[in-house]
Amino acid sequence: MSAFLVVDTDLIDPEHYELYKQQAKPIAEQYGGQYLARGGAMEFLETDLWRPHRMVLIRFDSAEQARRFYHSPEYPAVLPISRKAARRTLILLEGL
Repeated sequence: MSAFLVVDTDLIDPEHYELYKQQAKPIAEQYGGQYLARGGAMEFLETDLWRPHRMVLIRFDSAEQARRFYHSPEYPAVLPISRKAARRTLILLEGL
């Protein structure tokens, strides 16, 4: 079953965040991640519970594969860059 990392990002330092993006993408791809959306235009149709800032959607073949990426030896090294440049909510969502 596919799984998705759904990330809502509030950029604090967009220039510094570019460094994170450059380093994180190849790591996600190494673990089978496929970026489906990354900061594209959004149209808010309903916002009773949540109004996201900047969305990223990464598809993996399974939740376990997404976990392997997030907990990999490589990814924690780039997390401090993201945490300095943005506030985030990251959700692992199992799908079809």
